[in-house]
Amino acid sequence: MKIFQACAVALLLVVGTAMAFGDGIQDPKVLIGGAGGGGGELIKGKCPQCMGVGANFSFTVPASGSGTLYFTNESGINWNSMTLIEKGVPAGDISCHSQLFSSCTTETLKNGSVEILLSNSGNALWHDKGIPNGANFSITFSCVKGSCWPGGLQFNGHGSSRLSATPEPGTIALVVTGLGLITRRKIWKNRWNS
Repeated sequence: MKIFQACAVALLLVVGTAMAFGDGIQDPKVLIGGAGGGGGELIKGKCPQCMGVGANFSFTVPASGSGTLYFTNESGINWNSMTLIEKGVPAGDISCHSQLFSSCTTETLKNGSVEILLSNSGNALWHDKGIPNGANFSITFSCVKGSCWPGGLQFNGHGSSRLSATPEPGTIALVVTGLGLITRRKIWKNRWNS
């Protein structure tokens, strides 16, 4: 009887551990890389499928919940960091990776939005990385074991020459709601291009 109880407890621990760590395996991923073909190289020049974007831009996840979107940095500045803001997938459920930035972190903001921050902060090996002005880059939404992004989920992005660019909460609220376009441009111009 004691062997049966010990086996039952062990099985319960294994199942509980699998359930606790299994969630991390199921999470949707976001990958940021170059738009230069199969290797994901970061290139400048003509990119017919790329959408030109400034320091502030927005886009939606493909209807299928996965796929790749292509962009060209037309902001006039080299980006050492990029912030993506969304409401729809909790920060703890997102995994991200980038060939272009040394770190990728996710955080839930006070207003309930989720920030995905890519930066080269404090990493000398990545000083020449990021997304230069005129370079093409891609954002790929991938499914992991059947868990995909919500199709049509709205993202707002901000590229910055600073090594770690976390917009202040008031600015984030403007970006997320889409209000105050002129005010937002003035804020970004004064704050990020200085």
